[in-house]
Amino acid sequence: MNEETQRILDHVVLVDPDQQEFIQAVTSFLKSIDKLVEETPQITYYKVLDRIVEPERVIIFRVPWVDDDGKLQINRAYRVQMNSAIGPYKGGLRFHPSVNLSILKFLAFEQTFKNSLTGLALGGGKGGSNFDPKDKSENEIMRFCQSLMTELCRHIGEDTDVPAGDIGVGAREIGYLYGQYKRLMNRSVGILTGKGTSFGGSYIRPEATGYGLVYLSAAILEAKGKSLEGRTCLVSGSGNVAQYTTEKLLQMGAKPITLSDSSGVLIDPSGIDEKKLAFVKALKNVRRGRISEYVQQYKEATYIPHDGSGSSNPLWDVKADYAFPCATQNEINAIDAKHLVANGIQLIGEGANMPTTLEADEIFRQEKVLHAPGKAANAGGVAVSGLEMAQNSQKLQWTPEKVDRQLQSIMKNIYASISDAAEKYSTKDNFVDGANIAGFLKVSEAMIAQGYV
Repeated sequence: MNEETQRILDHVVLVDPDQQEFIQAVTSFLKSIDKLVEETPQITYYKVLDRIVEPERVIIFRVPWVDDDGKLQINRAYRVQMNSAIGPYKGGLRFHPSVNLSILKFLAFEQTFKNSLTGLALGGGKGGSNFDPKDKSENEIMRFCQSLMTELCRHIGEDTDVPAGDIGVGAREIGYLYGQYKRLMNRSVGILTGKGTSFGGSYIRPEATGYGLVYLSAAILEAKGKSLEGRTCLVSGSGNVAQYTTEKLLQMGAKPITLSDSSGVLIDPSGIDEKKLAFVKALKNVRRGRISEYVQQYKEATYIPHDGSGSSNPLWDVKADYAFPCATQNEINAIDAKHLVANGIQLIGEGANMPTTLEADEIFRQEKVLHAPGKAANAGGVAVSGLEMAQNSQKLQWTPEKVDRQLQSIMKNIYASISDAAEKYSTKDNFVDGANIAGFLKVSEAMIAQGYV
């Protein structure tokens, strides 16, 4: 990196040395745009960069709630309002024990450029709590959501900050949060997305992140004269994104053979077809079981429990054509990347946010593996959230077909913008650089026009 971008990174490390996830995200971003800002000194990008790596606002608050035994519990919650240059803060809420300020700042930072790529008027934000919804009763989850919204309601609004779901926050949690907002504020407006279709939600929103990932990957492959038809695919995770990635892969003729959860890895060499996927959806969405139960139903599959070492993941050491990490950040390290390359992987499509380490990114770049980064590849979810906001503003509900057409159009436009940016400012097919640059150009233009804000 040149002197000025290195100065900005050094400052981030100096003021927040323990925020490793955030530092990783900023490092990757600054490496991508380094050449752009160095070759255009007439544009005051450095003044923008000093601001863009610092959240506009961070809200931290306690969430007191009472469990089923009548005992008081306290969790910590956050809302990181990163950047509002092109619209109201937009980004999900995550409920998971790992939630901390570093993770939410990295997610909000990535969200800023992801939202920019959609072409919609959306700023970047992220939030959540270290609350663990696993093994909690329905009443406990409802009480927690209601307590959280009692504080959060004063910081959000349809033109200010519009949260959505994320890990641990699905349609159930969004419903509880929205219901409490209405009780407190006496307003029925689109202050959350991912709502049920019976009270202002958009069709295709649950499917959007997974579908969008596959649409973008298909566009990248089509430009190379390739397709998903008949190709073997690795998918990690087994939640919403993984489920609908698998569903769309099947619809496009591919053969997904893996899934995973926090307990272990499922490998089904015969393929996870529509019937097996329906079993996974019931297992995860209704019974909230573990992926290990799959092998009890389908004997041809293999289940490998996580050994706890963290050195490598056996899911990424399976021969396949394309890989779709849809679980969580940094799930593919350098060892995993080498396994993927050795097994002939031609494309990495990121359903999760920052699922690859910096070392893995470099291996994929050197080996010329097509790499669609999360800020572009998983932007379908927030894109349809933006469409949900538009429907709420109009007091309308569009048909599933209309929303899906809009989603496909947005993902094709994202491919065009990241491809063009890569070719113009970096190297052809470097979609990691292309996504960072294309996202940054729009945000920086807005910030400069507004006096840097």
